Amino acid sequence: MDLNLQLLEEICQAPGAPGYEHKIRALILKEIQDLVDEVELDNMGNIYAIKRGKSNKKIMVGAHMDEIGFIVTHIDEKGFIRFHTLGGFDPKTLTAQRVIIHGKEDVIGVMAAKPIHVMTQEERNKNPKITDFFIDTGRTKEEVEALISIGDPITRERSFIEMGDCVNSKSLDNRLAVFILIETLKRLKNETIPFDLYGVFTVQEEVGIRGANVSALKINPDFGFGLDTTVAYDLPGASPHEKITSLGEGTAIKIMDSSTICDYRMVSYMKQVAERNAINWQPEILTAGGTDTAGIQRMNAGGAIAGAISIPTRHLHQVIEMAHKKDISESIQLLTKCIQEIENYDWSF
Repeated sequence: MDLNLQLLEEICQAPGAPGYEHKIRALILKEIQDLVDEVELDNMGNIYAIKRGKSNKKIMVGAHMDEIGFIVTHIDEKGFIRFHTLGGFDPKTLTAQRVIIHGKEDVIGVMAAKPIHVMTQEERNKNPKITDFFIDTGRTKEEVEALISIGDPITRERSFIEMGDCVNSKSLDNRLAVFILIETLKRLKNETIPFDLYGVFTVQEEVGIRGANVSALKINPDFGFGLDTTVAYDLPGASPHEKITSLGEGTAIKIMDSSTICDYRMVSYMKQVAERNAINWQPEILTAGGTDTAGIQRMNAGGAIAGAISIPTRHLHQVIEMAHKKDISESIQLLTKCIQEIENYDWSF
């Protein structure tokens, strides 16, 4: 399957820190407007792409559109900016990075900290903390305040590139899922599907699956699929039992993560669909970290029969996230087939 990498790049580059998803939301709305029967927005900014099926049973697919980022908390007398994180960061990954402050206009800044040349030996041996960093824009306090205010969002700056059979970019978590859901909707555009499909591009997942909770309450789905990246720890020094997933070995079918034990019926169904359609897959058990799957499964009356498709990704929550093109393609295929064939499975206990 040929991938529209130009679209994937555009999706990855669009800013969308948690709570500030308006620019990526506008891009998604443009892409999906002709693909489904209805498009709705809710008060939080979740997008509902609705395709009607033969039955009024409901399938929800959740793909969060926010990316980890920061928010401006203080501008000091020299124009340096202090910030708070929006989402989870390993502090050492901030070193020597550029960011974009989205104020009255976009302003480039750099993550800065005390130079190693003037650190004590004790300071050199300590792991960095988020509070050790500040943002330098090269501007005075007056110049900064003319463009930037307390509360402005900040995203990371890094280009999208191909590396062998892989793609490498910031924010593959979770713009890969946004891309996969859009491409799935394209493949289903002229298809008759069994049940009503709600493709939901959710907000604020990185700060506690907030958008998925709200949208599941609105939809009350019978079936649900989370769509997100997962850890590929197929790196030097990793023992086989630590890998979780590996790049290039297929899409991943989630069994559990820290917030969800996937319905065993859904896991079995997804495995059968993959094998019947010759889609390469690998199991995923992620003992730390959760996804929108939790909200889809639980935040509705009676719960949903829920599982998840996970895209193996190296270097998560860094600006150099990496995924294999084949795994992306097979994730699209699996999601498409799971939606098309869902009425053919015996869902009884």
